[in-house]
Amino acid sequence: MNRTLVDRIVNAVLYEGYVLYPYRPSVKNRQRWTFGGLYPEAYCKAQGGSDAAANRTECLVHGTAGSALDVVVRFLHLTERVVGELLSPLAEWPDRTEPAFRPIESLRIGEQVFHPWQEAEERRVDLSGVVLGDILRQPLRRTFTVPGRRWLEPLRGPDGTAVGVLVRRQEAIAGSVEAAAVPVSDGLFKVTLRVANETPTADTGRDAVLLQSLVSTHAVLGIRQGAFVSLLDPPPPWREAAAACRNVGVWPVLVGEEGDRDTLLSSPIILYDYPQVAPESPGDLFDATEIDEILTLRILTLTEEEKRAAAGLDGRAKALLARTEALAREQLLGLHGTVRGLRPLPGGDA
Repeated sequence: MNRTLVDRIVNAVLYEGYVLYPYRPSVKNRQRWTFGGLYPEAYCKAQGGSDAAANRTECLVHGTAGSALDVVVRFLHLTERVVGELLSPLAEWPDRTEPAFRPIESLRIGEQVFHPWQEAEERRVDLSGVVLGDILRQPLRRTFTVPGRRWLEPLRGPDGTAVGVLVRRQEAIAGSVEAAAVPVSDGLFKVTLRVANETPTADTGRDAVLLQSLVSTHAVLGIRQGAFVSLLDPPPPWREAAAACRNVGVWPVLVGEEGDRDTLLSSPIILYDYPQVAPESPGDLFDATEIDEILTLRILTLTEEEKRAAAGLDGRAKALLARTEALAREQLLGLHGTVRGLRPLPGGDA
């Protein structure tokens, strides 16, 4: 497996739609987190089932009862960030007491502007060395919990005096991962992976429930002493078995170098086998499958005030701005278009 190639695709999926152009507080950025969200079951029922509490991956493995799966489930755990203005500036930050502050919509300190925001922290659940023979006899179920927490970060002026505060809060979340397998034919098995959000909640508002959700949930499956079967282009003898796989909320595709069959990405967005990040792409733009060239040109037209707002919003947005402004002319021209290959037209000269 080409780990670098796989990681680029997986990380692009994890942060798809993380922050949207114009990369600062806006109506558009109130509708983030649109891919792969698994919400508490009680909330889903209250909404009439329009949102999902679980996803389901079904895929085919060519191997034996001794073949082993390595599964990594990844998602984002959201963090609420509140901006506060201290009622009295502090030369020294207190160790055990919380300073008095009032929440505000934005706080300017020098050239930086801070806004309330929802940040995200990466989480993962690992199931390593899952032998097919074991889950043929009995499904393997693994539960997980992440505790909630709250912490403060002082915001200091040019002289070092604290004048504001960032208050961050994470809600506790709980869930489960279940793996099972059934034989399909000689040497062929169907593997099922179910990921569920089992966080108890009484909240009914989307913003509150997002803090208790598994966002951008996906799984990376590896196989040892076996091979995955493409569900998009299966060999003729296994086409019927591939068509019978039922995936809910995910699209399993082969990843890695063309022809590799040891790694599968169960993606919350529709992909094809062996997806790749274009080599001309200077880095993640986050904005829900937008075209790199268009977004890059838009970023370069932001005003200085708009750039300050974006830089104070999120560390990833700040790095994106710096990277885009540092692009060389040749890199910008490379975004305009690339010919990957040529083929003769029907009826034309060879």
